[in-house]
Amino acid sequence: MNRKRGVYVRVITGKYKKRRIETLEHKDTRPTSEKVRESMFSAIGERVSGDVLDLFAGSGALGIEALSRGGERCIFVDGAKDAIRIIHNNTKGLDEPVEIYRNDFRRALKALSKRNRQMDLIFLDPPYNKKLIDEALHLIKTYDILKKDGIIIVEAGANETIDLNGFVELKHNEVGTIQYKVLTTEENYD
Repeated sequence: MNRKRGVYVRVITGKYKKRRIETLEHKDTRPTSEKVRESMFSAIGERVSGDVLDLFAGSGALGIEALSRGGERCIFVDGAKDAIRIIHNNTKGLDEPVEIYRNDFRRALKALSKRNRQMDLIFLDPPYNKKLIDEALHLIKTYDILKKDGIIIVEAGANETIDLNGFVELKHNEVGTIQYKVLTTEENYD
């Protein structure tokens, strides 16, 4: 995997404000900008609590930002060896418990299901335009990974169409060439 070295973003606010996060940059991985992360967290009310899953984690920036804002623990999953190495480096010294797995998202979601794990907040930020979001949402629903009052934040290319797989869209925003959606369960929406 060819990647540039020394590319960083910073945690925007909270406990780890201004902490540097090394990122990966290659054709399938791009860091979520500070502007987009700030917009995402504003959309969910800034504060975070409970269990966080950063699927397709890349550098782990979204999960680390969630921990900085009050998340209690985070599971980071990515299939790339370089991403896992960077996530390990980026999470050193965090006070909250983290679990880091190099795994395909399908197997990771199945493993969470077998462990009866449910999440309060899930980030889905896969490579754009590959329909991975649709499949991940289907598996999250099938395996019952999201708590009833939990939310999912999906980041995708601005032109992508996303099958919500029975989840309810609470918010949608476009920032430049990307879009994100905030989703919840039907039970939580009622």
